[in-house]
Amino acid sequence: QVQLTESGGGLVQAGESLRLSCAATGRTFASYHLGWFRQAPGKDREFVAAITWRGNTYYGDSVKDRFTISRVNLKNTLYLQMNTLKPEDTAVYYCAATRGEQLRSPGQYNYWGQGTQVTVSS
Repeated sequence: QVQLTESGGGLVQAGESLRLSCAATGRTFASYHLGWFRQAPGKDREFVAAITWRGNTYYGDSVKDRFTISRVNLKNTLYLQMNTLKPEDTAVYYCAATRGEQLRSPGQYNYWGQGTQVTVSS
């Protein structure tokens, strides 16, 4: 079992950067694929990025070339570096863990954090 806790959200201006962290408990962290999703008010949960246990990465089209996902297994921590933020990036960001293969689908993930708010002003 894995418990996940996000941190690092906040209020920034357009063009600025933020780094989100996701701290995990559990001895099997390294064996999970990990993902970041976001949800804006009134919208569905959206895939942002994922990283496999091997370190392969995948990104949503709207964040590709701006966001970078990474993990440090020795620290049981997942990161999301977000650069050149836009107002449309405003959402609650969630980290999640899975052993499934459909990494872009939120339904594949078994474990979720509580979320952290990111607000980007124009």
